Amino acid sequence: MDIRKTVAGQRQRRAYRVRKRVRGTTERPRLCITRSLTNLSCQVIDDSIGKTICSATTRDKDLRASIGYGGNCAAASKLGKILAERAIAKGIKQVAAFADAAREAGLEF
Repeated sequence: MDIRKTVAGQRQRRAYRVRKRVRGTTERPRLCITRSLTNLSCQVIDDSIGKTICSATTRDKDLRASIGYGGNCAAASKLGKILAERAIAKGIKQVAAFADAAREAGLEF
């Protein structure tokens, strides 16, 4: 069996498993983060209307020059700041995110 099909199927099952429990609303949209070996991508999604409110990726032209390699921790922190600025500009203050629950459980980022 082709390993790419297996990995793609695993990724799809994980996404469905999360989306089964976490639903973004207009007041508190869902934060979706996708990581590849070389890049990161983030979206703030309102599932009630099925729209992406704002997004950011390390492949954006304005970020690519300042970040360099997009798959490391430094790129993730810069990408988080950019996404937060874009979300606040659209009027989003809270997101339904995994990070909040992890911080409450004692995990430090």
